[in-house]
Amino acid sequence: MPVKMGPAGVPLSCKGRTIVEGMDDIISLGLETMEVQTVRMVAPQHFEQYWQAGVLANKTDFEMNIHGPYYSELLGDKVERGRSLAKIEATLQAAKTINARHITLHTGHYGDFGRGTAANEQVANVFAGIVERIHDIWHDDDDAFPVFPWMKNGTPSKIGVETSGRQELWGSLEEVLEVVNHVDGTVPVLNIAHIHARGHGRMRTSEDYGELFDQVRETIGTKEFYCHFSGVEHRTGNAMHYTQIKKSDLNFEPLAEFIVEDGGWLDITLISDSPLLEHDAMYMMQNIEKSRHRQLERKAREDRRRALAVQSGMSEAELQANEVAQAQARTGTDAETSEPEASPAPEPEPAKAAKAKTPAPAKDDENDMFDFEEEDDDLF
Repeated sequence: MPVKMGPAGVPLSCKGRTIVEGMDDIISLGLETMEVQTVRMVAPQHFEQYWQAGVLANKTDFEMNIHGPYYSELLGDKVERGRSLAKIEATLQAAKTINARHITLHTGHYGDFGRGTAANEQVANVFAGIVERIHDIWHDDDDAFPVFPWMKNGTPSKIGVETSGRQELWGSLEEVLEVVNHVDGTVPVLNIAHIHARGHGRMRTSEDYGELFDQVRETIGTKEFYCHFSGVEHRTGNAMHYTQIKKSDLNFEPLAEFIVEDGGWLDITLISDSPLLEHDAMYMMQNIEKSRHRQLERKAREDRRRALAVQSGMSEAELQANEVAQAQARTGTDAETSEPEASPAPEPEPAKAAKAKTPAPAKDDENDMFDFEEEDDDLF
């Protein structure tokens, strides 16, 4: 059950604000991956950072990923589609440089196609061209970069098709799975916040996650999953903006429970899209560890019960029923012995009233150094 976690971008706590320094901070936190953000543009001066990040990732076996432009119009007219593909081209070049495992891409509005087969076929054709292009880029000039072995011996990045969080955007779970099922070299990017919002808050329990991953596995036959997770504010089936996990109705505990209890077959990468980035990535990692500890404690109790059953000649069911009865008996005894004692009569108050104390000012419980809301103009 490999589970890798990391933030979407350079950590907030990173002082240097460069990709390489961000990688150092992520590794020191015990996280294992990150997603480089090229959501608006890829500036030429950034490529020096990309080279350095690629070398460090190759030496440390650190998983690098990259996110393409948010504002894509792959279902637009010829001009809009060409403009979007030009931005994606820069992302593909950067992905090769940093040895990215996944490239996450958006599709955009339905445009004149509307929902249905025609839109899905157009998206499939566009992504088939993108897959062909990344293979051309990856295998171009094999002997020109001998110092970067991943360019010669590695495999091209997987093109990720991300689920969208708004009704007017192409990218429902079913649409994404249909395209990925028909285009080799693509993978679904399960943005849990988007799926939750578009489904009117559907991701509530560990069973909901079991149904989600089973649906993906049965449709495209994969055990590898690339997921984004964040809190989200949503209305009427549309994501409004990301929030920190603790301030959302999308809880991480059910997903952690599913991963530990039933996700032994998963190979999953979890990227924190939260405004708190690495803080919520650490929160997710802690929740998975807590679920593992609960699982170990439960197995230890079961092993102990089996051993006692063998020693006493009782069945496990009988032993468990006996333990429940003893626990109930103890609870009843505690309730009987915890009756309140008669309080002594109050002493008469002195004639002179004591000087009233000035109440201490109440602490501001609302003061939270991470409690903030940011304007998020990202396209979902």
